[in-house]
Amino acid sequence: MDQRISFITLAVADVARSQAFYIDGLGWEPELYVPGEVLMIRTGKHLVLSLWDRAGFEAEVGPAQSGPGAVPITIAHNVRTPAEVDQILALASSLGVEVSAAQQRDWGGYTGYFADPDGFRWEIAVNPGPIGELVLPPD
Repeated sequence: MDQRISFITLAVADVARSQAFYIDGLGWEPELYVPGEVLMIRTGKHLVLSLWDRAGFEAEVGPAQSGPGAVPITIAHNVRTPAEVDQILALASSLGVEVSAAQQRDWGGYTGYFADPDGFRWEIAVNPGPIGELVLPPD
């Protein structure tokens, strides 16, 4: 088996709301949008973020867990500078979602979070060193 991830699929309550947030709000480009069913967004050369209607997700995968607190996953979007982190968090805040201010972390990075309309936490980060460079596209 190749060492790679092809899709990240998230079960969402309202695909149209996700489309409004990711496409209209964040300005991303859809690869596939089937209203009421799925929104797919290419996020890397060989990686797709799939936002799937929760009922359809549960019909295929099984019941989704739910309850209070943060969804137990984060998705990271790395950038080159702290100013870019702050700009993206400001954009997310302007869309009316929960945002936690960026901070300098003990491990040397600079990160903050926002929650999409379904509560999935996105980490916006500058990671120092070789691992940080690994995940950034070329200039």
